[in-house]
Amino acid sequence: MPEAAVLVAGAGPVGLVVAHELARRGVRVRVVDAAPGPATTSRAMATHARTLELFDQIGLAERLLPLGRKVEHFSVHQRGRRLVRFDTNYDALPTRFPFSLMVDQVLTERVLREGVAGQGVDIEWSVAVAGLEQDADGVTVRLRHGHGGLETVRVPWLVGADGGRSVVRKSLGLRLSGDSTQTWLNADVVVDVDLPPNSNHLVHTGAGALLLVPFPEPGKWRVIDTVDHEGDAETVRARIEAKLTGALRKPVSVSAPTWVSVFTVQQRMIERMRVGRCFVAGDAAHVHSPASGQGMNTGLQDGINLAWKLADVVRGHATETLLDTYGAERVPIGATLLRSTRTATALVALRDTLAPVLLPLGLGVVSRVRPLKRKIEGKIVRGFCGLGLNYRDSPLSTVATGSGWQPGDRVGCTEKDVAESPGWRALLAQLRDPRWTLLHFAGPSVVPLSVPDTAVALRTVLGASSTGDHPAPLPDPDGRLHRAFGGTPGSYALIRPDGYLAARGPADTLPATLRRVGLPADPVRPGVHSDAG
Repeated sequence: MPEAAVLVAGAGPVGLVVAHELARRGVRVRVVDAAPGPATTSRAMATHARTLELFDQIGLAERLLPLGRKVEHFSVHQRGRRLVRFDTNYDALPTRFPFSLMVDQVLTERVLREGVAGQGVDIEWSVAVAGLEQDADGVTVRLRHGHGGLETVRVPWLVGADGGRSVVRKSLGLRLSGDSTQTWLNADVVVDVDLPPNSNHLVHTGAGALLLVPFPEPGKWRVIDTVDHEGDAETVRARIEAKLTGALRKPVSVSAPTWVSVFTVQQRMIERMRVGRCFVAGDAAHVHSPASGQGMNTGLQDGINLAWKLADVVRGHATETLLDTYGAERVPIGATLLRSTRTATALVALRDTLAPVLLPLGLGVVSRVRPLKRKIEGKIVRGFCGLGLNYRDSPLSTVATGSGWQPGDRVGCTEKDVAESPGWRALLAQLRDPRWTLLHFAGPSVVPLSVPDTAVALRTVLGASSTGDHPAPLPDPDGRLHRAFGGTPGSYALIRPDGYLAARGPADTLPATLRRVGLPADPVRPGVHSDAG
């Protein structure tokens, strides 16, 4: 059997998505995990809009969506009253998934494992990284098997997705910096209470708060206690029941918890995500408060960002300098999310002694003033959904002027756009391809671009007309794609494999753009175009 080009340590959601995207691009990958088998309890539950877009792009959204519950509201309660119900406001962030999907991490991992298996990759359980050394040509990794045996393997590249206690991170001398603040408790329970399951509920109890997050199963909730965390399962059950009964001012019954976890709220990250031929991703690189559900979502986006770049390098379609953009892009994203999760943690905890007085007053005003409420709802959504994050400062993003998306922005649309625009339907289908996508906005008198189409690196998919030997164009009869990209006759837009715009501009700047991102720049044959008229 040929040796793997990449060894992935960790078969949680991050390691699985890395393996999936490498294998989808034809890279041989080996996946090991120290655990004896798949996880049976779920730490993460929320899958946010940007992550759902990426699941759709990699072909797994249709498997995941039926397993979860859509949550579109955030309600705050005190003394038997609902003070406010914040709705979602994605007006400034167009997406086909304007909600968070509450789905057990166990199920998310199962979907990813099935996807990985479909790519021909097996997961090796009870195999842990025990140490590593690297040089300019590869990484020597010592693996400890569950039966006690040791194995030494040599691989060109290593990805550490082995969690907050990452052996890979520690072996590379990388240090998580940040702080640990509060101690919280998670309990998964069935609650007999009249609360809408399409909302998260923050229940102020007087000396803190309980956060209730719905599971897909009817009546089941994850309850996060921000104050009390001592006691056995029965003590936890009785305490939650008493707190909810008192705060909601009506009888509430709570079942014995199926899972209880006490944890320290941590906000930590590393300053580098690459050391030579080794990378870290997910919890191995940053840990977040669970207050806004960022941990798994951020890790999955790390994994996809890394995988397509590493695949292009392994297959010889880009130089190793492309890999430096992984940390250049994801470290600032991690820092931004740490700031937002600190704010969310403080809001969820509600430990201010003035909160019982100020909450009804402040939220009462918010509820009555709709423009203010919509503005706050938009800010809340922007803080957790991942749609507002961009790579405008990335080395891969050029500078563009004029209307339309800027390089570094996410390419996205609404479900209404999909329903009404054949151009958007066609483009979304193209973006599920693992290659870069080049859109050429040709015109009646514009010669279609002639660029390389290597079947593994770059494909041209949009123009204004189809003539001669060119294949049938993608449609854009209403001009929606042209307006979104600021397309003019003869211009182009270059979209990265992860769905972010890398560049746009006049055709004569394309060769320099392709060289900048490490793609072939010499014409080979005509591309594939579309009809804008």
